Amino acid sequence: MEVASLYRRVLPSPPAVEFASAEGKRLFAEAMQGGTMEGFFNLISYFQTQSEPAFCGLASLSVVLNALAIDPGRTWKGPWRWFDESMLDCCEPLNKVKADGITFGKVACLAHCAGARVQSFRADQTTIHDFRAHLRRCASSQDCHLISSYHRRPFQQTGTGHFSPIGGYHAGQDMALILDVARFKYPPHWVPLPLLWEAMNTTDEATGLLRGFMLVSRHTSSPSLLYTVSCGDESWKSMAKYCVEDVPNLLKDESLNDVATLLSHLVESLPANAGDLIKWVIEVRRKEEGESSLSKEEKERLALKEKVLQQVRDTKLFNVVHELQYPKGPCSSCSSSSDEDSLSQIAANVCCQGAAFLSGNLVSRYGFCCRETCIKCVEANGDGLKTVISGTVVSDGSEQGVDLLLPTSPSKTSLCNSNLRNKVVKYPSGADVLTVLLLVLHPNTWFGIKDEGVKAEFQNLVSTDNLPDLLKREIMHLRRQIHYLTGCKGEEACQMPMPPSP
Repeated sequence: MEVASLYRRVLPSPPAVEFASAEGKRLFAEAMQGGTMEGFFNLISYFQTQSEPAFCGLASLSVVLNALAIDPGRTWKGPWRWFDESMLDCCEPLNKVKADGITFGKVACLAHCAGARVQSFRADQTTIHDFRAHLRRCASSQDCHLISSYHRRPFQQTGTGHFSPIGGYHAGQDMALILDVARFKYPPHWVPLPLLWEAMNTTDEATGLLRGFMLVSRHTSSPSLLYTVSCGDESWKSMAKYCVEDVPNLLKDESLNDVATLLSHLVESLPANAGDLIKWVIEVRRKEEGESSLSKEEKERLALKEKVLQQVRDTKLFNVVHELQYPKGPCSSCSSSSDEDSLSQIAANVCCQGAAFLSGNLVSRYGFCCRETCIKCVEANGDGLKTVISGTVVSDGSEQGVDLLLPTSPSKTSLCNSNLRNKVVKYPSGADVLTVLLLVLHPNTWFGIKDEGVKAEFQNLVSTDNLPDLLKREIMHLRRQIHYLTGCKGEEACQMPMPPSP
């Protein structure tokens, strides 16, 4: 049945005061004088309207992440790295958010996954006085922004649960400025802070938990460069269970009398979709948007990814994992690859994902197919050749050419054929991802190993203490992602702090 169309809603006033009204302008000017609008200008510079009716949480977070100038480390469209709702799928598949919306804990989880520092508070975990103090502090700074999760009913507005950033605070009249991301419905507006607190102190029917607010700021270190945690579909839950429940139980086996046996035991018990949890971030560009050579910026980002990849492969853990997965054959100085890790497989999978992403398809990569893919070398701005997967993607009768810039680690001299098509290219493989997963799991995970000698040897292998700084930052960021993602597997443990390393 066709639904009647709507053009905006009339903002109920009171209790709200429209931002663009004479009263709203007066409140703004006075708050400016009071120094509690410092965060407003960065937020308004990157303010956006939610692109789907249920994307208020994703839109609010996109605004805040861009306002904090957090680099996502991957492209949005063309050459541009930028946070968009379509990139916020770490903790909940986009098609589920589109259908059902998103909960408070999952938004906090997404903020962590995106590389932000997050402090989240439900209404029963704090007081209105603490909320006021947090808002005043954030509104007086450009380094912190507050996202509110509230119900619209106390403001006499239509609708139910909603997310929006808070753009400022008027101390004299105790009012907060809501930058409503549903701009098609209501404009930005001032509301009494006690009423906003009442709107947050409501129960989300999806979880049975109270709503609240979160403070989002920058970490001192950058988010990941090469790897990210992903839950593009529901299959990630089996890996979350594996990390949290299965591994500790597997370690109770008293027959694990050496590291090789222990690792074999862990690998054999991996879920079939193990590779879907930690994925590597690849550069994607439309062919018409890039010349045959790489730009200086592309080359620099690719070099950082390659440095991380090489640092993974320089660990003792990688050597053990690689030898376990790929026993040495006649060409012992080369890395061998399984069919699963072949470049043709990567070309088909990543090419289609990249094309779906560039097309603006927020929900699914399915329906895209690669008509052809090839591997080629391009000049990296005078710094030698780099590996590129080039493909033509077909969808709904239209074609899109894409290039994917592939991070590789330097190959050692080998007896293998040096021809590009036959040469083994050291791109991120299953052994890399398994190594990273083992490094990322919290050190407490390995306390259950029965044999003290094996435990000491294995803990030494997975220790991050002596990792290079670049790789250590990568691992710690992924560890935070894993912690908050696995915390969300049941429901709202998402905002619990990560336990300290021993």
